[in-house]
Amino acid sequence: MSISVTQPGYFTRAELSPAVASFYHDQGFCVVTDAVDTAGLNDLARETVRICRGELGDVNRSPQAVGADLTDEQLRTLPEEELIRHFLCIHHPHKISGVMHRYLAQPTIVDVLTRVIGPDVKCMQSMLFVKAAGKPGQAWHQDEDYIPTRDRSLTGAWIAIDDATVTNGCLWIIPGSHRHGVLWPQFPHNDKQYDCAGMSYQFPYDEATDAVPVEVPRGSVVFFNGYLLHKSLPNRAASGFRRVLVNHYMSAQSLLPWGSPPQGVAVAKHDYRDVVMVAGTDPYAWKGYDDVARPSVRSAGQGGCGDGRVDLPTHLQQPLTARRCQ
Repeated sequence: MSISVTQPGYFTRAELSPAVASFYHDQGFCVVTDAVDTAGLNDLARETVRICRGELGDVNRSPQAVGADLTDEQLRTLPEEELIRHFLCIHHPHKISGVMHRYLAQPTIVDVLTRVIGPDVKCMQSMLFVKAAGKPGQAWHQDEDYIPTRDRSLTGAWIAIDDATVTNGCLWIIPGSHRHGVLWPQFPHNDKQYDCAGMSYQFPYDEATDAVPVEVPRGSVVFFNGYLLHKSLPNRAASGFRRVLVNHYMSAQSLLPWGSPPQGVAVAKHDYRDVVMVAGTDPYAWKGYDDVARPSVRSAGQGGCGDGRVDLPTHLQQPLTARRCQ
């Protein structure tokens, strides 16, 4: 199937101009369709196998997360495709992979980030989605639900290692939904189409008419705002994968109050420092840098999420004090 790359918001590297930032700020996303060459994509695919095999270091994987109690022998000997289909998503692969770390500051990505964020940019997270055929998607959400920036500069860079289509579970977005600047409520849904991450609701859009798929050829990078509503559906292809490396960035000029503050640090002063500078200078470099995040596997939820999943009507019957915590 041919993927159209002439849609609004789709650019080539040769077309990068102020129009990219203008479209991004208006619509909440943009796409560069030729950001990564074939050699680079092959490197990322090979590195995915090495990470899943445990060749580069430990990856925290529970039997629930990978759907089986994989032994060290299985990690070493399973055929590549059989092995990696156990993994939906690995958080922080850049912590153990030099290849993944290099892609934090891939030149085209940095070019676009400095246009849409500003001159000083830091990265705090990478996520490697494998998403084999049959694996679930992720429900509607906003990335700032999970990574809160003080200046709303959070930006995702979604590197397509494979073609991403409606069939194999591409991104769906609601263009312009970032403009409200509101984080919509979430609840612990029980929809088996999606993994265990929460689902946003009560937003003023009609999914049937306002949501659009972002189909892209391999080598593309999708950039999207941290307040943009987006989701993905299951990989319904007969076989294969929808592999993606997603990195998250923000302005280095802002503090990052991610996670609980260390003991004795006020919330207003909290600044997560396990970050990588990818452009410009860090005004807070005097604080130093931490190394605390470790690679881990996200559960696909196909064996249950184990945390009291409910449908939306049941959730809305819960006391307000309980709903505020979700």
